[in-house]
Amino acid sequence: MFAQTFRFSDHRPQWNAFQSRVRTAFEPRKPRHRLLRFVLGVIGLGLLALLVMFSVFVGAAMIAVGLAYKLWKRRGKPMAHRDAHGHDIVEGEFRVVDAARLGHRSPTSSTH
Repeated sequence: MFAQTFRFSDHRPQWNAFQSRVRTAFEPRKPRHRLLRFVLGVIGLGLLALLVMFSVFVGAAMIAVGLAYKLWKRRGKPMAHRDAHGHDIVEGEFRVVDAARLGHRSPTSSTH
């Protein structure tokens, strides 16, 4: 695509100068000096690594705060209660499935 494709010319020279200044303000240019170009590239990579590490720490902090909040809400509530003999009991619902529905395996057969 040519550089002149989306340039709208106006008959007023001050308007064209303003458009040119705005366009060049938002078009970053690479420096011509090799060392300066390398230094700016390293600074950019360092800034990128810093932002990634910052986001990792923020994400870890959010997970830690969420886990702490869940544990704080559950404090004092037992996860399992004890019966008269001191055994932990976990409440739940279950149903017995017939052997015919499980297939043709016998309870003594093992699949290794």
